[in-house]
Amino acid sequence: MYRHFFKRFFDIILSFFALLILSPLFLLLAILVKINMRGQVIFKQVRPGKNGKLFVMYKFRSMKNTRDANGMLLPDELRKTKFGNALRKTSLDELPQLWNILKGDMSFVGPRPRDIWDAMYYDENVHSLDEKPGLTGLSQVSGRNGNSWSEIFELDKKYNEKITMWKDIGILFKTVGVIFKHKEAEKESFKWLAQELFAGKKISEDDYNESYIESRKIEKDFFETKKGYLVLYKQKQKVFYKAKRYYSKKAV
Repeated sequence: MYRHFFKRFFDIILSFFALLILSPLFLLLAILVKINMRGQVIFKQVRPGKNGKLFVMYKFRSMKNTRDANGMLLPDELRKTKFGNALRKTSLDELPQLWNILKGDMSFVGPRPRDIWDAMYYDENVHSLDEKPGLTGLSQVSGRNGNSWSEIFELDKKYNEKITMWKDIGILFKTVGVIFKHKEAEKESFKWLAQELFAGKKISEDDYNESYIESRKIEKDFFETKKGYLVLYKQKQKVFYKAKRYYSKKAV
């Protein structure tokens, strides 16, 4: 009952009041981001949600949009700022995801949403997309940046196997403790994921880079159409709205 009804009910109530109560903080952070980063305040990125359904995830922007002479973004290290680092360490950059929760794209607790590039390499043993992604999750309170990708997937699976209100409440309270310890934000290392999931299988650097380009095409098309699914091993009937070619078969 909780998993299929009350969890969503609590998400709506809690996210609504959180947005209302934290609105002054949102305004302050928006002003500070505008001053420190220039340009857009909100960073938008397409992420795969439950069953591979794509959605736009929101964050406060924590890096500058500095580009080179060819119009390409400079490496992350050259775009980071002290203010942006502080946003990520305190997880304040994640606050706009309260809107994702209210909309129903996400939940307060669940597997963290990963980049499309990551999900293109999930296999049938990865269950991180079986439930709605969460603002926080079991892996965030069980080592956070210290977990390997395979450990994160195991924790996601463990959470999905039995979802209860008390488990969610416990994770939320533990999350507060993790934030106050000022632990670093999670790594978003795509190569680390590929190396762990496909150890012993041959994936060339060219193939891997090609899959990144394809993931950006998926994102671009989704921003234009606002619909679609990411094709996964265990959900081949859910074909991405444009074409199957976006799915990297090189990992099979």
